[in-house]
Amino acid sequence: MTSPLITWDPQGVAAWAETAPKEGAVLLHSLRGFIDAGKAGLLVAQQILESSEPQRVATFDIDQLLDYRSRRPEMTFSVNQWTDYDEPHLALDLVRDTEETPFLLLHGFEPDIRWEGYIHTVKEIVTRTGVGLTLGTYGIPMAAPHTRPLTTTVHGTPQDLLPDSASFFGTVNVPASAQNLMEYRFAQWDLPAINIAVHVPHYLSQSSYPQAAERAIQSIEDISGLLIDTTGLDEDAERAEEEIARQTAESDEVQALVAGLERQYDAYMEQREEGLDISGPLPSAEELGAEFEKFLQQQRGDTPPGA
Repeated sequence: MTSPLITWDPQGVAAWAETAPKEGAVLLHSLRGFIDAGKAGLLVAQQILESSEPQRVATFDIDQLLDYRSRRPEMTFSVNQWTDYDEPHLALDLVRDTEETPFLLLHGFEPDIRWEGYIHTVKEIVTRTGVGLTLGTYGIPMAAPHTRPLTTTVHGTPQDLLPDSASFFGTVNVPASAQNLMEYRFAQWDLPAINIAVHVPHYLSQSSYPQAAERAIQSIEDISGLLIDTTGLDEDAERAEEEIARQTAESDEVQALVAGLERQYDAYMEQREEGLDISGPLPSAEELGAEFEKFLQQQRGDTPPGA
């Protein structure tokens, strides 16, 4: 007999019942998985946990959801003993924004297996806690320079909650994720679910890029009305910007890459704003899909970074 995927914490459940908004409660999910260029989603979750006082509401049985053979957690060996273990987890916490508005944060490792069971369990969470909006964020690699404002693709249902702006994509086939499949299933169940994909410069997608987390938080605030504390994250972004500038100045190859992307990006945005045909300057949907698959291969270790 299969064990339940989730264990509820009575104190956390009671705390949520006492403080939850009567309308418009938000569940924000930000998981560690293949699809998170620049570690945008991971940094958002870390920022919220560090700037709040999280209270555990529920815990998933991660052993039922993780494929340890394909995604091995790291351990630290020091001299003659194991001293640390990046223990996999998937948990639901009660957190608060800067105005003490409570919301739920689902964070940890994205499930490798039992996706449908996981998604039905999240549906149970949403129903039991009275959540009105399920909101997720992650980063995707994009052929764009770091010297231009970060853009996003916001997708989901209902459509009236999405920004009124033209999409960067037409139709493209990419590998599935538990996060995006959950959005798809929620739409079938008429449950509001939105995801924010931050467009991370593809040459920075393997690195931690705090700017992407800042952009994600901005979109989270615009959609949900929450106000997230970014103390510390802003400083990290400044340091990252300085390091990128230093490395760029030291490499003619990187300077040429960035200059080419700037010309491409500016031409694309100019045509986009003027409502002209924009099929030319930026890569096609097929090329973006290929870049996306290359990114996933790098995450799996099949292809060396920069190949």
